Amino acid sequence: MSNEHYLRNPLIHSDRQLGRQSSAWVSQFDCSHMRPLIICRGPIRKEAIDVFREMGIRHIGILLSEKDSIVYQNALAPELRVMPDPERIHRVPDYTGANKEERDQRIQQIIGIARDNGYNSIFAGYGFMAEDETMVAAMEAAGLNFIGPCSRTVHDAGLKDEAKRTALKTGVSVTPGIDNATALTLLKRHPDHAALAALIAAESLPLDPETLDAELEAAADQVLAASYSKGVDLYTVDELSETITEAVLRMSEQYPSNRVRLKAISGGGGKGQRILGIGEADRAGEMVREILNEVKTTGVGDNKNVLVELNIETTRHQEIQVIGNGIWSMSLGGRDCSLQMHEQKLLEVSVTLESLHLALEEAKAQGNETETAVLEQDIHTLSQMEDEAARFGEAVGLDSVSTFECIVDRDKHFFMEMNTRIQVEHRVTELCYALRFANPNDSEDHFVVESLVEAMVLLAAHGAKLPKPHRVQRYNDSVEARLNATNQALQPSAGGIIEYWSDAIDGEIRDDQGISLHNPDTDVFMKYTLAGAYDSNIALLLTVGGTRLDCYQRMAETIRQTQMRGKDLATNLEFHYGLVNWFLGQNINARPTTRFIVPYLTAVGELKREALDIDLEHAWKQLSQREIDAADDAGAKSLAATLDLKHTLLLRPLELLLEEPHLLSGWLSIHSDSYTMINGHVSWNDNPIELLVDLYHFLNMDYLPGAPAAGMIWEHDHDILQDAQAFYSKLNTLLPAEDWLATQTQLSDDAVPEGVELSKQEWATVQAAHRGYQSGCSIMSVLPAIAEATGFFALTVNDDLTIDIPERLNDPDLQSSMAKVLVPPPVAKSDEIIAASGGMFYGRETPESPLYVEKGDHFDAGDPLYIVEVMKMFNKVYAPFSGTIEEVLVDSDGMIISKGQPVFRITPDEKIVVESPQEVAERRRSATARYLDQL
Repeated sequence: MSNEHYLRNPLIHSDRQLGRQSSAWVSQFDCSHMRPLIICRGPIRKEAIDVFREMGIRHIGILLSEKDSIVYQNALAPELRVMPDPERIHRVPDYTGANKEERDQRIQQIIGIARDNGYNSIFAGYGFMAEDETMVAAMEAAGLNFIGPCSRTVHDAGLKDEAKRTALKTGVSVTPGIDNATALTLLKRHPDHAALAALIAAESLPLDPETLDAELEAAADQVLAASYSKGVDLYTVDELSETITEAVLRMSEQYPSNRVRLKAISGGGGKGQRILGIGEADRAGEMVREILNEVKTTGVGDNKNVLVELNIETTRHQEIQVIGNGIWSMSLGGRDCSLQMHEQKLLEVSVTLESLHLALEEAKAQGNETETAVLEQDIHTLSQMEDEAARFGEAVGLDSVSTFECIVDRDKHFFMEMNTRIQVEHRVTELCYALRFANPNDSEDHFVVESLVEAMVLLAAHGAKLPKPHRVQRYNDSVEARLNATNQALQPSAGGIIEYWSDAIDGEIRDDQGISLHNPDTDVFMKYTLAGAYDSNIALLLTVGGTRLDCYQRMAETIRQTQMRGKDLATNLEFHYGLVNWFLGQNINARPTTRFIVPYLTAVGELKREALDIDLEHAWKQLSQREIDAADDAGAKSLAATLDLKHTLLLRPLELLLEEPHLLSGWLSIHSDSYTMINGHVSWNDNPIELLVDLYHFLNMDYLPGAPAAGMIWEHDHDILQDAQAFYSKLNTLLPAEDWLATQTQLSDDAVPEGVELSKQEWATVQAAHRGYQSGCSIMSVLPAIAEATGFFALTVNDDLTIDIPERLNDPDLQSSMAKVLVPPPVAKSDEIIAASGGMFYGRETPESPLYVEKGDHFDAGDPLYIVEVMKMFNKVYAPFSGTIEEVLVDSDGMIISKGQPVFRITPDEKIVVESPQEVAERRRSATARYLDQL
């Protein structure tokens, strides 16, 4: 964690080393006796180490996976560098195991490590082991204190089917669907209590038939639970798929305009979920197999239940932070996680009553009745969700930290699931609220907890004794951007190396598992390899503020100043910069749905497609010649020299903007009001010189003496820009013009404006200087011209804070083609299909399934060819064209492939046509000519 010292609220007294407090009541909650073994990785591991130490805990150990050695070449991981005792680092093959048998082995290995090394507690962070009921129960049975919800809570709340039933019993709103597909499948074979009793006897299940529930479906669930305990299967995946297909068909008839979502009960973090499109019920079986394979529950005795739910099409994904001690339960505000893609969250925003009330007051002051109504409804919805979350927490005996997840559709909300672990985005909440624990007999005798990890340790150590705390406000708002190893189309991109990362700036909170720590001896940045074995997250960037606007502005400034370099490095840093500025330019109170990001990316792809067709150098020459031709003979030579001097001043930032479409999106978004289209031509509402200054700043290319020239404005260009700014600053004090349009009008008149104390000759000199400074600036009009050509500004925020998405941006074909524009496929020979990304290769759906394609098979465009697992996500790769497989070039499933590696040798049905360099140049010049007419 970096640069967080300023977050300490001076009104809050907080001391994590509670044993050092003078109060006897406070001292009883000392946690220095805890000896935790950390069995997770990522930012949460480093955060836990830091928090434990601040609490006075010294006996700390961590697991180190074999795969961890991939990310640090010839160097120790930061977590290892802060571990003083190398004997507290314990090596395992991986953290979870690839299947049930390996998971059980890993659990026993962890228990053995704890016993042999004096650990009395286990911390699993937000890894999947943290909500594995079997693992938690095993730790409890071994006498270890699990720092997280107990196994009962994990079972009742963590399994999605159990959680849905509990929600219904406690009056929590849930989405329509079925949560007991496995029970329904079992009852097809064994349709009554007598048949179930006979099954128990036949399979020797550890269950007394006399204790079967009177309700038939509940009795089937009891039998299934016993089968999982024994490790036998009572149904096949084919039978389960048939049941689910039937349920999907029924839901499609009831809700013909909605898609259907399938979710593995043990999934999470985007894994184990698929959405079936309208009319795709026949693909349900295929999706079930994909889901079970992805969450690794294909083994004998695994619980293979898959939920079938109505997909709410205008979904906002919101979640409530909940905390409890098994007796009391309370909420800590909400988080909006709607900005996500492939179920992977990208930008998370706090949702608090305090912030909503501030926004409501502002909307009322501005007389915005529509926005006022929306905010009033949001306040009501948040209050309801917080109340339901606390009640649900009590119903499942929540004794730690968990998250109550909901989907919100305007004035309705539905409970989705409870994640029985701390979540990646937990700091969004803890930066808004702290917890004040007070002596019931003396309210002044208290302590305050600002960290949810600290709260988890306290609850694990002293849960029953802890009184229900009061939440204390720290900041009204916070925002978190997940920095991921993804390319410009947000596809996982493994294998890159971070060779440099600038230090965190003031106001930036960076959780990066210690990547940014320099070598303590040499102060050299330690290179970090982004390995495909893990999820794509690199770091969490957070900002706080008095308002949401403050947070977004600080986030934009944080990303603006962030510099990251490396080999084969692809991250979503530029995406976040563009997205945050899109909201700053539109409305930071906008209510995006979970379906926003893909259309937004598509719009950015359209910007890049247009930008690729512009030959900027050719445009500059043409525009320069136009200006020279329009000048008189006396001024033409001087103007040519001036334009030559301004060549790099204008083209360098424009070239960068056209190369980076996410930066172009951000800059256009905050400058949408800077121009007006008049008769098909761009007319600036602001001085282009000031826009150019802002562009250099936006690109973090401000002049810094001594800094590398490649990353800033060049010195002679800086001098020209400084002179221009000084000229217009002085001019603004002379001319009584209200805006740039009025200034231009006055400067175009040879008569000295009334009230301006200049001679005619002096006025002519001013006009000449103005023409010189503005010369060449018309090239900047290419930026808004691109926005106009693509209809970029049609993607906009409505008065009711919903986002108007043009229909074209929802077209799957356009979305697919623009993803390829953002990240062109690797260049391949006409007789090859090559890997678009690195990862682990699988040629079939499941280990038991047939291969997608074999030697001699013919395939059509759109047919599945293989699966590549990249950073824990399974991505099915489809044929881009039709052809015949001549040779399979990857030996077997589980092989690691690299980006650009040939996977199949093929014979295409049609010859692939590739443009020649001459054809590309001619196409670009032709497209550029069209833009020149608007400039």
